[in-house]
Amino acid sequence: MISFAVYRLLHFIGIVIVFLALGGSILHVVNGGTKETNRWRKPVAALHGISLFVILLGGFGMMARMGIVHGMLPGWIWAKLVIWLLLGAAIALPYRVPQSVKPLALLVPLLGSLAAYFGIFKPF
Repeated sequence: MISFAVYRLLHFIGIVIVFLALGGSILHVVNGGTKETNRWRKPVAALHGISLFVILLGGFGMMARMGIVHGMLPGWIWAKLVIWLLLGAAIALPYRVPQSVKPLALLVPLLGSLAAYFGIFKPF
């Protein structure tokens, strides 16, 4: 049986890697890079997707250890799922809409902070 602490560690490792992938993609486009000039675009995108899975694995594992999975999920979990869905889609945005990278560079940490707030304080 996997402990709560291991699930939390998996969750945090996934979070760090998601932000690493997003930051790298944003930085590449800010510096004038394109999809064609980024040799690491596909491996970074794959790493981003795998780390999103690890986040979900850790998050649902923690929910199971807290006894939340039985029944309806609380609102703060739904809010976090929406945020992670947005962060999951954000990997494609810098290359498709290059003018979005500066606002995205501000929005990504704000979304991550909001997800952390929901996970720590469980406001609803």
